[in-house]
Amino acid sequence: MSNLRVLCISDKIDPLIYSSNVKKRFGNIDLILSAGDLELNYYGFIVSSLNKPLLFVFGNHNLKSLHNYRKNTSNTVSKNIEPFQTIQKSYGSIYIGDKVKNIKSLLIAGLGGSKIYNGGANQYSELGMFFKILKLLPVLFYNRTFHGRWLDILLTHTPPKDIGDREDKCHEGFKIYRTFNKLFKPKYHLHGHIHLYDINAPREIQFINTKIINIYEHYILEIEVP
Repeated sequence: MSNLRVLCISDKIDPLIYSSNVKKRFGNIDLILSAGDLELNYYGFIVSSLNKPLLFVFGNHNLKSLHNYRKNTSNTVSKNIEPFQTIQKSYGSIYIGDKVKNIKSLLIAGLGGSKIYNGGANQYSELGMFFKILKLLPVLFYNRTFHGRWLDILLTHTPPKDIGDREDKCHEGFKIYRTFNKLFKPKYHLHGHIHLYDINAPREIQFINTKIINIYEHYILEIEVP
């Protein structure tokens, strides 16, 4: 076993990170994960400053670059786009929406978006999110077969229903995330979307085998890697 330090970010630009002292404060970070609602140029600053991989999903705000990652939109990037062009559009970060990645021996799945509340982009019904999860199943079964576990981290924008979400329609969580965590047992489920205005507000909730963490603004996660 080895330990990795993961800088988790979401929803708000943090002046402690967006600073000339970022390398001094976070130079011992191994990986960055973002749960969305942040500008891509913020990711670019972090990647260029820390020189570490950054994986992200989109939330329900700051979506002007979303069309670059969606094949079914009218502004779709050409299928012939060169890999370096995609990297440029991502400012060196890696989009993992609806994907499972093995990075630094961590198995990480990403699911972006929120519940439908005004019909805007990147909003989904329970059924819509269920179909997004179905696309992950082949890689999850591969992980179980060849790595002995389904997943280490589930990275989403929205929390599960009744676990750190809120009652208003905009901030309601997905019930299907609860089922996902029961079945695939990620060690951590990281999310944003729910703003924390009290520095003493609880961030962590244990749900069966999964620790669910609100990573609003920034959060440091230390995780053991097999």
